[in-house]
Amino acid sequence: MLKTAVSLSSPKPAISVIVPVHQDGSAFRRCIFSLAQAIPQPEEVIIISDGAGDSIRPLADKYGYCLLQNPSGIGPAKARNFGAARACGDILFFVDSDVVIRPDSVARILSAFKDNPDIAALIGSYDDEPAESNFLSQYKNLFHHYVHQNSNEEASTFWGACGAIRRRIFLESGGFDETYRRPCIEDIEFGYRLRKSGHRIRLLKTLQCKHLKKWTIRSLLKSDLLDRAMPWTELILRDRILINDLNLRLSNRISVALVFLAVCLLMAGLWRREFTLVALIFLAIVLIINLPLYRFFLSRRKLLFTLKVIPWHIIYCLCCGLGFAVGSFSVLAGKIKASFGKIGKRKSIDWLRKNI
Repeated sequence: MLKTAVSLSSPKPAISVIVPVHQDGSAFRRCIFSLAQAIPQPEEVIIISDGAGDSIRPLADKYGYCLLQNPSGIGPAKARNFGAARACGDILFFVDSDVVIRPDSVARILSAFKDNPDIAALIGSYDDEPAESNFLSQYKNLFHHYVHQNSNEEASTFWGACGAIRRRIFLESGGFDETYRRPCIEDIEFGYRLRKSGHRIRLLKTLQCKHLKKWTIRSLLKSDLLDRAMPWTELILRDRILINDLNLRLSNRISVALVFLAVCLLMAGLWRREFTLVALIFLAIVLIINLPLYRFFLSRRKLLFTLKVIPWHIIYCLCCGLGFAVGSFSVLAGKIKASFGKIGKRKSIDWLRKNI
């Protein structure tokens, strides 16, 4: 995690924008251009080249932005920490390299911290006009928008794609966990630590940005299962904190459980038809529970789009269920391995009998 001896004070309230970038491209260039259009301008913009090479230097020089080079990829958590250690502003504004902010984003952040001196950090959301036109990109980004816009303003965690925090608190909290070497849940884990330390995080729903990422079947399934569900399960079991917010709202958890059971029953239905009927009932309940979500898609993209959303939402729930199962097994396996190393085989068996 972050270790620095940099002073925690600055002469005036100011924003330092921190942008880690792993690959140069049109999305990154649009991101930087949007920062140049911000009113007012941030005190500084720090770009961390996380293995992106020297091709981005001309762009940084064009706008007078600070460029920090890391020839080999160190991951977004360490890159953000590296940028934060060099920042001079009182407020750190983290922006992903595939995100376009609005011209008033900096003003909204400054105003929110001024009007709410007791908050440590704030996060925004993606807007409801995703940049990529293919179905999965529209679905994924609109889904994210819906979740954030319908969550508690007293936020439960942090978001690194468009999130700001008081620099003093960031440094005191140790920054992002650098053991996360790829884009994962490093921001969620950091938010959990902030809340555990008693700091307040606000979800500023008017702070919206545009996501430029093009989602494919492979990237979507990989993100939902490997980069979200599994590590988030391990985090929940580690901290023993199950929040009723964002993707972990009670309705979402019930949907995941019902979909997971429905799939198991459909497989059992190959032998007994009664199981298939119960599975279909479970899936019908899932549809009823998520009617507000489907109404949202219907209001934004009409009927045909919404009908295509439903099976992908079922797949999303299945990924969450699989991720929870695998993540839980991983935690259990780690405990079993540790117990074997400490107390031997016979006592490990006794431990299993007591704890499973």
